[in-house]
Amino acid sequence: MCAAATPPPCRRSKSPWPGSPSSSRRAGHCPPANSRPPDRHPRGRGTPAATHASGVPQVQALPVLAGRRPTPQTAHPMTTANKITITRILLIPVFVMFAVYYGESVRAGHPQESLRAAAIAVFLAAALSDGIDGFLARRFNQRSRLGEILDPIADKGLLITTILTLTFTDWKYTFPAWFPVLVIGRDLVILTGAAVLQFVNGHLEVRPSLLGKAATALQMSAIAWIMFQLPNPFWVVAAAGAATLLSGFGYVADAIRQLHIGGHGNPRT
Repeated sequence: MCAAATPPPCRRSKSPWPGSPSSSRRAGHCPPANSRPPDRHPRGRGTPAATHASGVPQVQALPVLAGRRPTPQTAHPMTTANKITITRILLIPVFVMFAVYYGESVRAGHPQESLRAAAIAVFLAAALSDGIDGFLARRFNQRSRLGEILDPIADKGLLITTILTLTFTDWKYTFPAWFPVLVIGRDLVILTGAAVLQFVNGHLEVRPSLLGKAATALQMSAIAWIMFQLPNPFWVVAAAGAATLLSGFGYVADAIRQLHIGGHGNPRT
């Protein structure tokens, strides 16, 4: 009787799937007929990976967990609109420099009109950039969180800095001292009311009013009137001051309305 043939010695397999039929065959021996590769995906934890004809499991994408959505990709914050807004902020000290030097030349008795022209040009460029960056943000979908922060800083910074500069420098016409106090005081009241609403109601509804837009337009008109040295600036400054005061009352009334809607501010509650 012939002795059974001794199987060749097992060799160490380098297959990435140890224990699979293919790794066993590479190692020099065959697995039992009734054996099968271990189930790498227990029932209830996913779908088993598909197997190629060669016996090598194919890579399958993991299922997305229920209730989780892929995080949307956000645009780069340094958009063209934001670059224009930053440029507007950088133009503010340039305007102040030209305006102050012009005021000093007026005080010295030798007004240098080229400095006034430069101050006007810088202010107009900064003011026009406000409309340009807003158009780009809407037209090319360049809205961003950074733009929402920078835009009001640039707008208020340019407006208030110009009013203060034209109040305390020696131009031919200047703003009266009460005008910047009124403008800055109204803005502080609005900021304080917004903070109170956010703290008490937990949310804030920002709605620019028609009166507020009219006040801003009249303030810009008063600035242009003084810089171009048009006669009798008193009436346009007075109109801008009245609109600023009335818009402040309007914002306070709207804040009180939001407090009542939120269930606060009512003495009976």
